[in-house]
Amino acid sequence: MKKKSIPSITINRLSIYHRCLEKILETGKGKELEIISSFEIAEITGVNSAQIRKDLAYFGEFGKRGLGYPLIDLNRELKKILGLDKEWSIIIAGAGNLGKALVNYKGFQKRGFIIKGIFDNNPSKIGKKIGHIFIHDIKKIEKFIQAENINIGILVVPADSAQEVADKMVAGGIKAILNFAPVHFILPPEIKVHNVDLSIEFEGLTYYLNL
Repeated sequence: MKKKSIPSITINRLSIYHRCLEKILETGKGKELEIISSFEIAEITGVNSAQIRKDLAYFGEFGKRGLGYPLIDLNRELKKILGLDKEWSIIIAGAGNLGKALVNYKGFQKRGFIIKGIFDNNPSKIGKKIGHIFIHDIKKIEKFIQAENINIGILVVPADSAQEVADKMVAGGIKAILNFAPVHFILPPEIKVHNVDLSIEFEGLTYYLNL
C-alpha cells in the first residue's frame, strides 16, 4: 500500500505505539517480555486493540495471530517506518518564548531531531545564543538550509510574516514544515505542512467543558 493512502491519524498512532514499546524496553520488563499482544499495547496506550492490529496491518505482517508481536522486532520496524532510525536536521524561525522553549526541549535530540539553528529579524537577538544554538539573521536562512542540509523547518513567527518565511524555507530546499502560526500557507503541493494551532486545541477543550 502506498504511503499516501495511509490515513495521517494512523501515522500519529504509530508514534504512540512506538513510544509505548520504547518505554517497555527501557524497563526491566522489556528484557523479560519477548512477545507483546495488541491487547497489552491497548492497555498502555488506550487505543482499541482491533485498531492497533488494523494500523499495523497497513505495513505488513509483524506478528502471528493469537500470539502477538515480537517486541524488539516490532519496535525496530516502527522506528524505521517513522524515520527514527536516522537523524533529521531542523531549524526554527522565531526566537521568541516558544522558539526558546523548543530549543531547550531535550526530547527532540533523543528521538533524532537535531536543531541546527534558530532565526530572527530582531537585531538585539541576532548573534546571541539560546542554549548552545546561535540565533542567525532571518535573511541568511536560505543559504543556511542549503549549507547544513536542513530537512525540517519550524515556524513560530507572527502570522503576518509566516508566508514570507515559509517561502524562504522552501526556496532553501526544505520539504517539511511544522507551523505554529495561525495562517494557511500557499506552497507547492509536494511541501508537507503540519499546523499546530494552540487556540483551536484550547477551544476543543472548552467545548467539552461547556457541555
